[in-house]
Amino acid sequence: MIRIRVLKAIISTLLVVSTLLAYRAADSAEDDFASWLQRFKDEVIAEGISPETADKAFARIGYNELVIKLDRNQPEFKLSLSQYLARTISAVRVQRGKEELRENSILLRKVSRTYGVPPQVLVALWGIETDFGRVTGGFSIIESLATLTYDQRRSAFFRKELLAALHLLDGEKLSLSEMEGSWAGALGYLQFLPSVILKYGVDFDGDGKLEIWNTSGDLFATGSRYLALSGWKTGWKWGREVRIPPGIDKSLIGLSVQKELSDWQEHGVRTITGAHLPSVQVNASLIHPDDSDPRFFLIYDNFRVLMKWNRSTYYALAVGRLADLLKE
Repeated sequence: MIRIRVLKAIISTLLVVSTLLAYRAADSAEDDFASWLQRFKDEVIAEGISPETADKAFARIGYNELVIKLDRNQPEFKLSLSQYLARTISAVRVQRGKEELRENSILLRKVSRTYGVPPQVLVALWGIETDFGRVTGGFSIIESLATLTYDQRRSAFFRKELLAALHLLDGEKLSLSEMEGSWAGALGYLQFLPSVILKYGVDFDGDGKLEIWNTSGDLFATGSRYLALSGWKTGWKWGREVRIPPGIDKSLIGLSVQKELSDWQEHGVRTITGAHLPSVQVNASLIHPDDSDPRFFLIYDNFRVLMKWNRSTYYALAVGRLADLLKE
């Protein structure tokens, strides 16, 4: 009995010590972050951001542990392809997407004529990014980007985005109240990163404002311009699901391998219905996104453009497939 009591006392003591250490670590992280933030503020002012903007942007932010947890637990890294597609392409989302496509048809066609990106692609992005504006995130963009910049995993990438966000504020393209969005620093109905808004933002209606929080021409034109200047090819599909022959050479599978459709035809690749591939000159890659899933896809250059929006094959497949369903 004495040994059990001693063991319990030791365990209790260890729990108390670990809790105190956790609190001290959190306090230390906050102290270190505050010191880093002051140094970073000095850096961005030296790089051209006004002191007033820097003071205002950093006035009420702190180190956000939840942002780091979310960064380490992204769904593309945890779900199978089937689970991911089921989550992103529901029957409800398809129906809502078709309704939005009809309701915004005039504006979307006007934007499409200007940039060459099909309306259904923009609506698919809108649906997957924010469920048509329903889920835009409630994080402070400045706080999230500062936390991710302070973190060491992808510091250089997020520093660039934080600096872009500050330039948007400094140039009065967006207000501080509009700087809310995802934990990863994306904002608006299409979840643009600040650098995308800064470089590709379009005042499509010419009213002197950049509207990304409603179904405006600015929103769709900014998304279209980004895709167009990233290499979107007008009139081409993103890709297609295909059948492969038994025993296909595994070295042919992957984004790094590109062949014309006629070459894939010779290798025995067929459409999902078993028909011959189209007789057009276009390069394609054969991908197998999930080893536990039997599905294979031939993807074209437009798929690679979608991956510039989000560097995930799952994501690009979801956007492409949803866009196809909306067009039907």
